[in-house]
Amino acid sequence: MTKIECILRPGKLEAVTDALAKFGIRGMTAIEVIGCGMQKGHTQAEKGAGYNINLLPKTKIELVINDKYVDEVVRLITETSRTGEIGDGKIFVYPVGNAVRIRTGETGESAI
Repeated sequence: MTKIECILRPGKLEAVTDALAKFGIRGMTAIEVIGCGMQKGHTQAEKGAGYNINLLPKTKIELVINDKYVDEVVRLITETSRTGEIGDGKIFVYPVGNAVRIRTGETGESAI
């Protein structure tokens, strides 16, 4: 099993989740987050004074999938969320040792 974490532009959430659903992904978590990377935030003026906002709104999607689908899912997320501009986000891929479905006690891939 593999966990995929994606940090995306908030406006890409619906397109990515729709594409994942069409692929057959049954479960994921989406979280509103703030962060910065190469995009580095922006300057905002308030009452005549400018100040830097280093953290920008992003969306984080987390999903755990069967290892054999990792390359296809990463490609799908990349193609669906890419604008070509700084701030498109990142994808992180981690191995998962085990998963447990609390309701049934199922473990491993049957739990995802």
